Amino acid sequence: METRDAPLPYSYKPLPAAEVTRNNGRSKRPLCVAAVVLSAALLLAVAALAGVRLAGPPMEAAGMTAAPEEEAMMMSRGPDSGVSEKTSGASWARLQSESGNAFPWSNAMLNWQRTGFHFQPEKNWMNDPNGPVYYKGWYHLFYQYNPDGAIWGNKIAWGHAVSRDLVHWRHLPLAMVPDQWYDINGVWTGSATVLPDGRLAMLYTGSTNESVQVQCLAVPSDPSDPLLTNWTKYEGNPVLYPPAAIGPKDFRDPTTAWFDPSDKTWRIVIGSKDPHHAGIAVTYKTKDFISYELMPGVLHRVPGTGMWECIDFYPVGTRGRGADNGIDMSDAISKNGVVGDVVHVMKASMDDDRHDYYALGKYDAAANEWTPIDPENDVGIGMRYDWGKFYASKTFYDPAKRRRVLWGWVGETDSERADVAKGWASLQSLPRTVLFDTKTRSNLLQWPVEEVETLRKNATDLSGITIDYGSVFPLNLHRATQLDILAEFQIDRHAVMAINEADVGYNCSTSGGAANRGALGPFGLLVLADKLHLREQTAVYFYVAKGLDGRLTTHFCHDESRSSSANDIVKRVVGNVVPVLRGETLSVRVLVDHSIVESFAQGGRTTATSRVYPTEAIYANAGVYLFNNATAARVTAKTLVVHEMDSSYNQVYMADH
Repeated sequence: METRDAPLPYSYKPLPAAEVTRNNGRSKRPLCVAAVVLSAALLLAVAALAGVRLAGPPMEAAGMTAAPEEEAMMMSRGPDSGVSEKTSGASWARLQSESGNAFPWSNAMLNWQRTGFHFQPEKNWMNDPNGPVYYKGWYHLFYQYNPDGAIWGNKIAWGHAVSRDLVHWRHLPLAMVPDQWYDINGVWTGSATVLPDGRLAMLYTGSTNESVQVQCLAVPSDPSDPLLTNWTKYEGNPVLYPPAAIGPKDFRDPTTAWFDPSDKTWRIVIGSKDPHHAGIAVTYKTKDFISYELMPGVLHRVPGTGMWECIDFYPVGTRGRGADNGIDMSDAISKNGVVGDVVHVMKASMDDDRHDYYALGKYDAAANEWTPIDPENDVGIGMRYDWGKFYASKTFYDPAKRRRVLWGWVGETDSERADVAKGWASLQSLPRTVLFDTKTRSNLLQWPVEEVETLRKNATDLSGITIDYGSVFPLNLHRATQLDILAEFQIDRHAVMAINEADVGYNCSTSGGAANRGALGPFGLLVLADKLHLREQTAVYFYVAKGLDGRLTTHFCHDESRSSSANDIVKRVVGNVVPVLRGETLSVRVLVDHSIVESFAQGGRTTATSRVYPTEAIYANAGVYLFNNATAARVTAKTLVVHEMDSSYNQVYMADH
């Protein structure tokens, strides 16, 4: 790790009101002077290239002027077939309305977008993660896959890959393809259940020849094969049809099963909606995974939330040793009901807005009821797993490391035309551990699995930088396209105390992004920022509001609005309030991997994922900057460690195992 000798932080003079400059100063360790000290002549040249005026708010020179919210015109793909929308919103109609011409992407730009350490197939379209499971020493990830192209289609199959460490993957042949009447229009999302004797049952949704959604069973053709390369569909499929009062296209995505010893049956949950557009979760029980009984009532219902896709239902420990590890669902159930200090997480992917919501609650197995602890944060109206691009997620219990691991589909936000040109679409998020937050006792904590850290190649320690309000400071890094950044920020407490009230109505999505200046924010990092003139940048930042009662509210946001000069992209400002307890610094971990930025604020209490497509901030021209766009407070990066990340170098299938 690179370190600096001097113990004092950086300190910079405030920016003059009528001038635009970047931070200059002396470093604690040798820094490339050309990267830090910018002459007036260079500044003028940069301003000219950026097309900005030197008189105005300081951040305008960095390209951080407020931009109007962009509207996306959708070319629908998916709902007519009975699934959620599968396009990004950056349609050809939008291109025509904005400029009359599509952005001229070069091969170099498109090639750069492919990630180094996120999971993605070698080519073509991918969406939901399916049936993640640990089996005979291998982690298995199945996923929705179109073998015929880079857009969603009605012949979706199951892609398949295996790993020893959740980081380095081996791509295997397709696990299942749509070849029967009950799944001829798609082998859709499903879940794996490992039985006590080690056998594996896979339940999945099939789209029939009439586009009716039914549930089907598949098992490994050779249970002794640790790679599970061949699967056999049950000859009596489908095992479940839509029940009465549920539409034929509103019955999909079965959960992993859990065992209830009170009646010695396995239980599964399937999401749907009722005739009044309320989202619902229904429970079935079975003894053999072939014959099922619909349990009375509904497990849960939330009015006005619409179709619930990709239901997930699992326990998290709230005290003691259980709070530090994952819990298998079956281990939290006894003959007398739920055991241990646990709450149950119910998560649903909302077809109406394509976000993943979760809530914490109490599960009554005997009554087949789940009740949220906080009704105001019920499923579909409260907390999300991620406030950016993250959908159709699924967890599994990892018995090897006693943890619960979460995967999420991270779709594209560019145009289908660009996806076809590059030959692929979509990523999976980094796998994340999920725990109950024992400090706030109101939310989950998500964090990249520890194996991700094995990809760290080296580190640059820049801790102790203080940046004045209205300042931008470039970080001297070897490269900036594959990074793992750890940062802790402290606001000048005297400045905070001096302010009576500030920005109590702030909202990440509607308040102008990183260009909107307030007394105590925004401040944070600019990643994937072009070194020449900062026309392109993705801001990852905090924004602090103060009420008349003295209480502080901290917002954590991603601003994608200046992430690219291209016109065929959906660019938003996303984020939400993040809980910060007394005495805590503001902390964030940011993982940059070419066209994806994943951030975890306050230990993972709030997360945000962005897809970004720079046209200039690529290859050696990508940089990282600290910025402080507050008007009344200095900010110190108490901790700032930047790790370069290696690629995971995923392998193609070799039949010799």
